[in-house]
Amino acid sequence: MRLFRLTFATILHRKSWAICAFAVLVLPFALPLISSATEKPVLVQPARILAAWGTLWISTLLWGLFTAAWEGETHAKSGVGEYFQTTGVSAGRQLFEIWLAVLCFVGPLAFITAAISLFAATPADPAEYSMWWILNLQYTILFLLVVGPLLALAIALASRFGGIAGFAVTLSITLYGLYGVGYLDSMLKLEKNPILHGVWLFSPHYGFADLTQRLYFKNGTLPSEAFWSMALYFSGILAIYMGISRLCFRTKLPV
Repeated sequence: MRLFRLTFATILHRKSWAICAFAVLVLPFALPLISSATEKPVLVQPARILAAWGTLWISTLLWGLFTAAWEGETHAKSGVGEYFQTTGVSAGRQLFEIWLAVLCFVGPLAFITAAISLFAATPADPAEYSMWWILNLQYTILFLLVVGPLLALAIALASRFGGIAGFAVTLSITLYGLYGVGYLDSMLKLEKNPILHGVWLFSPHYGFADLTQRLYFKNGTLPSEAFWSMALYFSGILAIYMGISRLCFRTKLPV
């Protein structure tokens, strides 16, 4: 795991992760204080939930994907990939170790956000409180299932096509999966189109993993069948993206 330690130390040394950690820790408490939520104390906790999970998504999409792409490009350009390959570390193993190092920074941000949601926005109703832990756990699992393969894809694309391409493509896929699919669905409800329906059908429906509104309105936990179906769906996307990432990943940028 020498490459993992090297990548982890490089990200740690750059200290940009500290900005995201600060934002995830502070903004959920600061933003509600400067919003209209202060006019009604009952709105402070829902506003804190929106701020906490919104900050996590923004930090991951901007810093997480950028860092993954940066590491992928640097790894291929610097000759580190070639060096590790000469020592017997396969390209697949190199991709896994870089991905794991990046995930070691993104994962804790998700757990911090879940902890803030658990302990700083806990419902007073005992019935709602009993479901709060499970719902936050479900959200965290789905979030990591969505983000994990995207980080690997950013690393792989950047190692082959450069950091800008790796970041832009994965960011576009994520935004499309979160918001674009919903707009496409609205269009299809107004006018049927078999081609667009096929595009919608095979699109990554990341919006299913965003349970912020469910937390905000305290709608309770996802039913077990629905949760496991969603987890299986995102696991399938994970497998596809990991396969694509392995095919795209290079230890050296093409000349």
